[in-house]
Amino acid sequence: MGAILVTRHQRMMGGVSKRMVCFLCISCFCLGVLLVNRILSVSELAGGKATSSKGSYKRRYLERSVHCERKETSIPGDILGQVSHTHDIIMSLDKTISDLEMQLAAARAAQVSDQDTFQKTMGSQTEPLKGRRKVFFVMGIMTAFSSRKRRDSIRDTWMPQVENLRRMQQEKGIVMRFVIGRSSTPGGVLDRAIEAEEEQHQDFLRLNHVEGYQELSSKTQIYISIAVALWDADFYIKVDDDVHVNLGVLASILAHHKSKQRVYIGCMKSGPVLAKQGVKYHEPEYWKFGEDGNKYFRHATGQLYAISKDLATYISANRHILHKYANEDVSLGSWLIGLDVEHIDERSMCCGTPPDCEWKAQAGNACAASFDWSCSGICKSVERMEEVHQRCGEDEGTIWHLSI
Repeated sequence: MGAILVTRHQRMMGGVSKRMVCFLCISCFCLGVLLVNRILSVSELAGGKATSSKGSYKRRYLERSVHCERKETSIPGDILGQVSHTHDIIMSLDKTISDLEMQLAAARAAQVSDQDTFQKTMGSQTEPLKGRRKVFFVMGIMTAFSSRKRRDSIRDTWMPQVENLRRMQQEKGIVMRFVIGRSSTPGGVLDRAIEAEEEQHQDFLRLNHVEGYQELSSKTQIYISIAVALWDADFYIKVDDDVHVNLGVLASILAHHKSKQRVYIGCMKSGPVLAKQGVKYHEPEYWKFGEDGNKYFRHATGQLYAISKDLATYISANRHILHKYANEDVSLGSWLIGLDVEHIDERSMCCGTPPDCEWKAQAGNACAASFDWSCSGICKSVERMEEVHQRCGEDEGTIWHLSI
């Protein structure tokens, strides 16, 4: 009986276990499928969002990178453009300031109010400063007390006299004066001789300057300052009293450059700096020009040159601080070397005496000035000025028929 019960119990347990196992297995499988699908759906959703977010981030990053690269690429061009534009503005302002400074210097020279100071500079000259007369050019012929015969040789050839001199100033705007200072003994015989000569010819510009070869730079500087104060000219000319000049040719040359602001016209040269004492044209300050054997900077030869109004007013306004070298033409060139100046090398302003100037005139290239390089002027000019004028001089009416 007991064995039968045990066996039945075992069968019952065995049957229940199999059905339960199958049910549990199927249930677990279904549940597992549901759970797996759910997890996969959530994972895919989350993964999609993450991928999308990551892709968006990458796109934004790439866009920023490209944008930055574009900016970095465009920055150099922008900077160069801005620098170029700024440079142009600075250059324009610099030119404007330079022009204003020149105009201010001209105004200072034109409006000299201190009559006492002017009288000290002019010496016996008494012409008032009430309004400068507008003229074409002022020519200062540098002369000395001992050069009466040289002056007469010029008066007899290429320089108009008294009435014609006055007429030339009125009709053509050409002012010509012999420029001379005073002797070391004011009121002495030399000064009285010049006063008598001035009364006769009325063609002097007197300076309160002690005459002397070593003072030519100072004399030139004072002459320019006084000429600027007296006349509002387009050009200011310096010429030596042993040079032959064709006024018509010279006036034509200057008229060609009249529209320019800052011009320096003459025969440009660059001679050696002479350090040895005792030689002609010795340069005491030779060490300023570098090693032995060096040459001067480019400048016009001193026999004849012209400077425009702006340059003359600059020299006048700054005369107290402009350095003067031993040689006058070097000094003038040094005063202009640091400025925005057009140097015009005009070879017709340094022709030789006959036959050189004669051949050039016959070829249709008349000379503005003639002299001998070996003498720094016409050799024996008192005796030869008439000959040079006859062979190389222009017709007397040339200057009067010239339209300026």
